[in-house]
Amino acid sequence: MNRIQDNYLRWLNSTIVSNKDKEILKNMSEEEKADAFFKNVEFGTAGMRGVLGPGTNRLNSHTVRKAVIAFAIYLIEKFDDAYKSGVVISHDNRHMSREFTLLCAKVMSEFGIKVYLFDSLRPTPELSFAIRYLKACGGIMITASHNPKEYNGFKVYDETGCQLTPDKIERLINIIDDLPDELNVNFTPNIHPASIQILDETIDDEYVKAVESISINKDIDKSNFPIVFTPNHGTAYVNGMRVFKDLGFDVRPLLSQCTPDPDFSNTLSPNPEDERSFIEPIKYAKEINAKLIVMTDPDGDRVGLACLNKDGQYQTFTGNQSAAMLMDYMFESLKAKGLLPADGVVYNTVVTSPLGEVITKHFNLKYEAFLTGFKYIGSRIDYYEKRGGPVFVFGYEESYGCLIAPFARDKDGLQAITLYAEMANFYDKQGKSLDIVWDELGKKYGYYDDKVFNIAFFGPVGEEKMNKLMNILHTNPYISLDGLRVVKVEDYLKSVCFEGKKESKINLPKSDLVKLTFNDGTVIAVRPSGTEPKVKFYMSVNSKIKENNLNRCDRLFEELKKILEL
Repeated sequence: MNRIQDNYLRWLNSTIVSNKDKEILKNMSEEEKADAFFKNVEFGTAGMRGVLGPGTNRLNSHTVRKAVIAFAIYLIEKFDDAYKSGVVISHDNRHMSREFTLLCAKVMSEFGIKVYLFDSLRPTPELSFAIRYLKACGGIMITASHNPKEYNGFKVYDETGCQLTPDKIERLINIIDDLPDELNVNFTPNIHPASIQILDETIDDEYVKAVESISINKDIDKSNFPIVFTPNHGTAYVNGMRVFKDLGFDVRPLLSQCTPDPDFSNTLSPNPEDERSFIEPIKYAKEINAKLIVMTDPDGDRVGLACLNKDGQYQTFTGNQSAAMLMDYMFESLKAKGLLPADGVVYNTVVTSPLGEVITKHFNLKYEAFLTGFKYIGSRIDYYEKRGGPVFVFGYEESYGCLIAPFARDKDGLQAITLYAEMANFYDKQGKSLDIVWDELGKKYGYYDDKVFNIAFFGPVGEEKMNKLMNILHTNPYISLDGLRVVKVEDYLKSVCFEGKKESKINLPKSDLVKLTFNDGTVIAVRPSGTEPKVKFYMSVNSKIKENNLNRCDRLFEELKKILEL
């Protein structure tokens, strides 16, 4: 506990901590103090993300400044032309996003590194696109993605427009660790600060044009197909409406959620994974009898999808379900037009539904799975491009994000909602709502039901419990569940797969993840979140009979909690 008290007093007595922050510090409970100071805010699966406020385990001007100083040192060390090629910086709608963005631009400029700065908020995938378009050596996105309003974050990108992979970020973390603490870190400014160029609408125009180019059945009749769209108070509204209008869709924006708002005032959740995010869009859809609802999260990389089903109700779809339907639609359409690459490859993650691999192999495409984090997919695209193939066809995660065309190297919500709208409209003209399409997919490939459960662990006590939970799974994974037995264990921390007496190496970076496969095909993967203090449980069941899956994930999770004493 000395570490917590020492850090707390260091901040409380510092001359550079604002009086406002000191008042917050003085009013902290012991529990709040512990959570704010028990460790330094860390880089996870999607950059550095944390609750806003004073503290070492918080996002604030001091922790962000240290991170951007380290990134500037990293870029100068790695690229001979870093000063000239520069960095692109953007942000979302959250509290302190613009302030952190301007801070990052100032530090980079003082290091002598040219800055390309968006004049206001932009989606994360557009930031990725801009890095590639401008041939910059890196990028920074200030965003906490789909997290609650109390959060913000700091994402860093490489010269390909991809988030830094572990082999690259290791050096950045070493630089951060070698620097003085966040209140004492400093540097000598370049006597010739670099320019800060405000980006004009050229990037928007080029990005929108690229998104529109992914349409497969562009000329299909779009009449009598009203669509509700919400950006969840975030970044995707302007570009999204441009794309929908240009492609001729009848899109009705949910205006109450179209204004950038850091408090997300008109939604109970900005996260498409949360059913509450659909409450207001469904109300509006009922008013106008819309056939489809599409949404993006605040930084425009994740998507949510719901349709008016055959029973006249609005039905939502998970990231696994929506991506599976889109894959089948895309691959069938491309195949019919003779455009499906013979050497095509599909990427997803090791916690994504097994259905994705089944669909991919049905179309004779190659398949690869990576750890959670779209950076692995983006990096693999670059790897194969430099080697002449295989050709990227589709990449996605279960967490409601996908990429159709690799002009961006992060999941792209605008690409996704464009093709989701096209897909739903295509089937509507055949008299099918998406629930019917999903059921047909089950008949074709088998019925898969996938759910993600979360258990939160706050502060140092919570972190200790979380570590204990993962240690149990690493040391004794052969649990019995609902009469099922484990037949395969994939331990990504040990980089080993055990299948009966057979032992093989997992050729992926080490990660605190255990994946269990049971004798009936049930799959359970468990990992701590890389963006929030919680453990995620990925459950997947499948059957040739749809009814066999009914509530099965929920029942298995309840039994698993008892076994793990949660």
